[in-house]
This record gives sequence, structure tokens and C-alpha cells, in this order.
Amino acid sequence: TTAGNVAARVKFGSASWVYGEELNQTTAFWWSPDSKRLAYYGFDESKVPDYFLVTRSVPVQSTLDVEAYPKAGAPNPVATLHVYDREKGTSMELDVRSGKPFADEVVGHYVYSARWSPDGSMLLFCRMNRLQNVMELCAADPASGAVRVIYRDEWPASWTEMNPRLQFLEDGKRFLVASPRTGFNNLYLYDLSGKLHAALTNHKFDVAAVVRVDEATRRLFYTSRGGKNHMLQQLHRVNLDGSAEKLLTSREFNHSVQISPDGKWFVDVFETHYTPPAVQVLDSEGKSVAKLGESDLTKFKELGLQKTELFEYPSADGSTKCYGTLQKPSNFEPTKRYPLLVMVYGGPESASIRERFTTPSALTELGFLVAEFDGRGTSGRGKAHMDAAYRKLGIVEIDDQAAGVKFLRQRPYVDGGKVGITGTSYGGYSSVMALFRHPEVFAAAAASSSVTDWKNYDTIYTERYMGLPADNTEGYAAGSAMKYAADIKGRLMLFFGTADNNVHPSNTLQLVAALQRAGKSFDLQLGPDQGHSGLNMDRMLEFFVENLLPPTTSGGNR
Repeated sequence: TTAGNVAARVKFGSASWVYGEELNQTTAFWWSPDSKRLAYYGFDESKVPDYFLVTRSVPVQSTLDVEAYPKAGAPNPVATLHVYDREKGTSMELDVRSGKPFADEVVGHYVYSARWSPDGSMLLFCRMNRLQNVMELCAADPASGAVRVIYRDEWPASWTEMNPRLQFLEDGKRFLVASPRTGFNNLYLYDLSGKLHAALTNHKFDVAAVVRVDEATRRLFYTSRGGKNHMLQQLHRVNLDGSAEKLLTSREFNHSVQISPDGKWFVDVFETHYTPPAVQVLDSEGKSVAKLGESDLTKFKELGLQKTELFEYPSADGSTKCYGTLQKPSNFEPTKRYPLLVMVYGGPESASIRERFTTPSALTELGFLVAEFDGRGTSGRGKAHMDAAYRKLGIVEIDDQAAGVKFLRQRPYVDGGKVGITGTSYGGYSSVMALFRHPEVFAAAAASSSVTDWKNYDTIYTERYMGLPADNTEGYAAGSAMKYAADIKGRLMLFFGTADNNVHPSNTLQLVAALQRAGKSFDLQLGPDQGHSGLNMDRMLEFFVENLLPPTTSGGNR
């Protein structure tokens, strides 16, 4: 290529920041299987606003990092795909938008996930519209540049699957793909002509992963969230025409499976939050043929460690069953009252709760109860459960964090007046919003690398869950931490890295300015020349010990 130009802000074979961060584009060129062609990205960033970040503040002379960073509502980089033919020495631009003029509403607004077909005859890629509720898997002819659609998913109510997982069969033409089109993630068998051969599963729960395709017996093994609850993953088998679906494991446990090279045996590690892992060997019919081992809890019991509790609680609006975990100190006494520390991430399409046996957090030994909550918007429970947070970030999922605390503080040993919350990145945002919006629940928050207003964050992530700012002014306003800063009642510790090129320092600085204008007291720590990171653990513990634990008889704190 020769058209790359720094002044014009056009580049080839090099990714744009937001594509790497949000579309998982870790490379910008791809060799064909026979090494005769090289596909590569082109990016026009001429309309994308720059963000200026001092990345070396501590040395005598600083360094400036300039990045084309599209924030919510701003112009995005224009992506193109090209193919260089080694034998001819020429490049071809692919018609990734199918001949339509480029506009925000076209499905080709985002172009990503390029890969060659197994035989190298076509370049496959995905494209989405800006709202990310229509996704197409496409095939491009590397000789003519012509593009056709193989597979399409859409979910007009919110967003659709961004990056469908493809697994090709031995013929290199048929492939398995997971889609949430029914409201739950299910598996389908397509070929590269676009023909649907079979809907392999039709569950009212999410398929998790493909374990093995056995083409000799025409059978597929996969895991799903079809246990007694959605966290208890199961092993299933189904024929490649969608018939004879069979559950192979017990719905009472979470199963992690590994398959033997010949596909006849499965090593199954099964457990729950309360039952420690045990290992068995299953045959392809799900029959247990050997018990290999069980966990030894002797030391666990000697130390007096408490098993993690999994519990159910109602969402803030009472419409949905949510899940939480609670961990207790080894010297726990139900007649005493303990402060509660909530660990949070809380973002959409995330989940913190697992049905796995875990030792309690070391933080409990300081005298805390430690809790986590998965409310509405989290993954693994179908599309409607995630959609509950659409266009309402900072509201629905935060209300469900508060609902979890309200549920626990009904217990006599939970000190409802001493509840803290902490997290990093989206967890920092969750912590700030929980303290601000629910002062009757949370007494202290330690928030690191927090988004404080969704207008400060990138287009792809933000608009996926919030829509465009011009079309959701109320949602963006309600999700801004600055809206609530003047009403703060609890204690707040803020942290950010001065070289954070993801959640920019301006997020925390805007909140600091709002708190100062309101005459509010708060704590602030920063990480000089640190990127996207969290508050030092010792300082975080010191903050919560000072604000939540009772003073010792000597007058100091524990």
C-alpha cells in the first residue's frame, strides 16, 4: 500500500483503537491458507476526534499519547477490507457494504472478524449497523471483490450477538454457529452458500460451548446452562440433524468436561458452591464408568472455613429472581453483627456468580461479610434478562445491587448500617452509582477507573447498551454520576491511573469537580503513569476498616 497518510489520518494493516478494544480485533492482516493472498484492514480516522493523554507524567519530560478515540455519538473510523495478490502484485478493495453508499444506518457501519474460509476461496467477515442490532456474516470473492451474505441475525429490541462463534466441519463448507435469535443461545448448522441444514438445539436456556463434533457418528457434544439453575452447566449430545437430543449429566451439579482424543470418554469435574469438586469418567452415553477422586476438606474444616452460601433474592422491581453469594469469616458467630462488603462489576452481559466450590475471601478474616450479586442485565439467562438494562445503564443493575443488600440485611448478623461496595472499571462505576443513588443502603464505596458519564466512553461499547446519545437523552442523563454528586452522604474513595487510555482520567476528574462544587468531602488516590487499574489493595482495605469496622477498645481501628 502507498495511500497511508499520517496527515490525512488514513492507515492500512494497522488497527483502530476502538476496534481492538471492543470488536476483539487483535490483528489487522490475515494470510490465506496457501499464502498467495494477504487480506488487510484500511482505516480512515479523519473524522474521529482525538483524545490527548499524558502517558509519562513522573519523568522530567512528559510524553503525549494521541489516539483517535470515538466517544458515544461521535464519528467512527471507516473500516475497509482489501486483498493483496502476491502473484499479480495488486490489491483489491472488497465491497464490504454491498455497493451501498456508506451511512450510519447501513449494516456495514462496523466491519470486523475477518478470516479466510478453510479452503481459502473466500474471505469471511462480519458487519453490523451502528446500533448493533443487525449482524451479517459475509463472504467476499478475493478476485472480484463481490460480497454476499451467508447468515444474518437481528434483535431489534436491543442488540444482537456481535461475534458469532463458527466451527467448521471436515468438509470446510458446513459450520456450526451459535445464535440468540430465539431469545436463548442455540446451535445451528449452516453451509457457506447460506443454507440452513438444521436447528441443532431449541432450548429455553443458553447453550454454552461446543465440546466435540463426531462426524463419524454424526453426533455433537455441547454444554449448556440447562441445570437446576442457569449456573449449573451440563453436557448434552445431539445428532447433526437436530434429532435425539440427550442430557448426559446430572442437573444437580456444575460440570466441567474434557473429552478423550477418540471421543469415547469424558473426564467430568462436578461440583456446586456447597459441594467440593469430584472427578469421574463418563462414556458417550453419560454413564459413569470410573470415580477418579474427591476433594479432601480436612484442612478446610481444621481452619474453620465457612462454605460460600448461594441465595436467591428478588430484583428491585420484584419481577425477577436474582442470585447472590455470601462469604463469612472462620470465626463467624450468628449472634454478632458484621459489616458487609460488596464486590461488584455489574456491567451488561457479565456475571460474577459461579456454581463452583470456592474458599471464602481472605477479606472475611478482617471481620467482613463479603457478598456478590448478579441482577438483571447479566449473561447466561437468555436475551430478555440482559435486555432489562438496555438504555438504562446505572439504573436497573444498580438497583438490583441495592436489592441484594436489602435482602441480606434482614438477617440479624448483617449490620445494615455498615455496607461498603468496591470495584474497578464498570465495577468502579457501579460502586459510585450505588453509593450516590442508594444512600439508605451503602455507607462507603471505593471506586477505581470508573466511567462517570457514558458520553465519556467509546461508541461501540456505549451505544450497544445505551443507543445514541441524541436518541436517549434521558437515559444518558440518568446514568451520569455527576447528576447525583451533590447528594452524597456516605464515604467515597476514588482512584484512577493518569495514563488510562481506556476509561480516561477525565471521567474521575469530572466527578471530582462536581463534588468540589457541591462542597463534598471524599478521598482521592491516583496512579502516576498507571493505565486501566485498581486501587492498591492495602489502601482499599484501610479505607473500609476505617469506615465500616468498629473501633478497638484501645481507641484505634482494627
